[in-house]
Amino acid sequence: MSATRVIRLRPAGESVPEAGEIAAALRAGAVAAYPTETFYALGAAAFGRRAVERVYRLKGRAPGKPLPVIASGLDMVREISGPPPPGFLALAGELWPGPLTLVLPAAPGMPGFLAGPGRTIAVRVPPLAWLRGLLRELGEPLTATSANLSGERELSDPREVEAVFAGRIELLVDGGPAPGGLPSTIVDLSGDRPRVLREGRIAGARIEALLGR
Repeated sequence: MSATRVIRLRPAGESVPEAGEIAAALRAGAVAAYPTETFYALGAAAFGRRAVERVYRLKGRAPGKPLPVIASGLDMVREISGPPPPGFLALAGELWPGPLTLVLPAAPGMPGFLAGPGRTIAVRVPPLAWLRGLLRELGEPLTATSANLSGERELSDPREVEAVFAGRIELLVDGGPAPGGLPSTIVDLSGDRPRVLREGRIAGARIEALLGR
C-alpha cells in the first residue's frame, strides 16, 4: 500500500471540502481513521465486506465481535434496522445526535458479516456536523470501532493513530486531538426490555429516566 493520505479538518468546520473524495475512496474499499466525539475510529463503508474484514485484521479483532457503525440520521438508521423497538423514540429523540449507541434488531437485508448476535446492529448518530455530512455523501453507514489495536487503549491523538496505522490505511482525517474521556453509552433495545450494556458519556440514570423507570 502507498503512504496514508492525511486530510486536515478546518477549525470548527461544519463540513469537509474533501468529503466527496473521502466518500468515493470509502466506497472503493478504503479504510480511514477519523476523529469522533470521543476518540479516533477506523471507518470502512459498512456494506463493503472486504473493507470491513480489513478493519478486523488491522485491529487484530476477534472475527465474531461485531463492529458498531455510525449513521447520518434517523432515515439511515431505519434503513439498517427493523421496526423501532420500545424505548427507541424516547432515547433517539432526546439523545441523538450524541454519544449513545443503540443495539437494534437488524433489518432483514442487512449483510450477515455486519450483524451481531441474534441479528442485531449497534449504531449511533454522531454529534459532529462534518461527520454526518460525510455519511450523507457516503450514502451508507461507516464502521466506528476505535482506531487502536484490540486490547490496547483508545487513541485521541492523531499522531499516535498515524504511528500505528501509517501505510496500512488509505486515509487519516486529522481533526487534532479528540476529546477522549468516556466512550459512548451503549443501550441494548433488541430484547424484551432495554438494558444498559455500558455506561459512558450519558449516565445510566438519565437513560432510566427517559425510559420512564
